[in-house]
Amino acid sequence: MARDGFFRYGEKEIAYLKGKDKKLAAAMDLIGPVERPVDSDLFESLIDSVVGQQISTKAHITIRERMARRFGPFTPEIVAGISAEDLQACGITMKKAVYIKEIAEEVLAGRLDLEKLPTLSDAEVAAALTRLRGIGIWTAEMLMIFCLQRPDILSYDDLAIRRGLRMLYGRREITKEFFERCRKRYSPHGSVASLYLWAVASGRYAEYSDPAQKAKESPAAGKKTPGEKKTHRKEKS
Repeated sequence: MARDGFFRYGEKEIAYLKGKDKKLAAAMDLIGPVERPVDSDLFESLIDSVVGQQISTKAHITIRERMARRFGPFTPEIVAGISAEDLQACGITMKKAVYIKEIAEEVLAGRLDLEKLPTLSDAEVAAALTRLRGIGIWTAEMLMIFCLQRPDILSYDDLAIRRGLRMLYGRREITKEFFERCRKRYSPHGSVASLYLWAVASGRYAEYSDPAQKAKESPAAGKKTPGEKKTHRKEKS
């Protein structure tokens, strides 16, 4: 997949977030600039998001490369001319193949206007994208960050974001109430905060550990340890 560079942010966003939260400020100083690739091709990113659901990163890359070799660049017109069986033969399920075909049909029929999406509000973009089968709110939020570069997206459904919050604030559980407090504190630069929370959650920094993981490993923790269960993301059918 072609990339267009990195998510854009600068000193204004950094200064704002540091001024709002001392713990986040310390993490930002430790981590330094974060470069996360973005891609302006929303259609290709939509297709790629469906391909990658519920499979490993390695399998995702393998299938994506196989599809690129067989079919070339993915455009709505090209996808419309590929049978669901041929898409499935690249290593995806028939359900995913059907979803991919449906997305192409929505674009070609004008029911999903990708060129208009950048002019819509975050809520309107989310509504337009989640109307598609196979695209849930988490996928819509990731597309808003990494395709549309929306500045204020903090996803409650992203497990790594919640892990980053646990690690940053030393909490065994992130309730929806606490999450909303953080979201309001970071706004209108929630997307930049997300970049740093993902970095904290990566495990690359010895200064941060996950209290929920420690609780699971503790003999005294018992069976009712707070924290997230390991799950694979599944979008709506």
